[in-house]
Amino acid sequence: MRVKQYLKNPKASIYFYDTRFFKGLMLKGTMEVLQDQPIRDRIWREGDEMYYPLGITDPDYCVLKFTAVNGRMYENFHSYDFKI
Repeated sequence: MRVKQYLKNPKASIYFYDTRFFKGLMLKGTMEVLQDQPIRDRIWREGDEMYYPLGITDPDYCVLKFTAVNGRMYENFHSYDFKI
């Protein structure tokens, strides 16, 4: 579902939250869908066949590459934006 979404529109964000220190970090950028075999070979680990029964050549198996462009940090009850 997400792969189809990223192929249509590569905009993406990732959010990290630290409950211990009440801090949050959002990174905004693009998600690239990588399907070439050398990349898939490099990421593949033993046991992944549990998720991709056809193995490393499973057509559903791909690698997502996130590239951040900017972000937003929340800490001490304040937010600020930054560029990467």
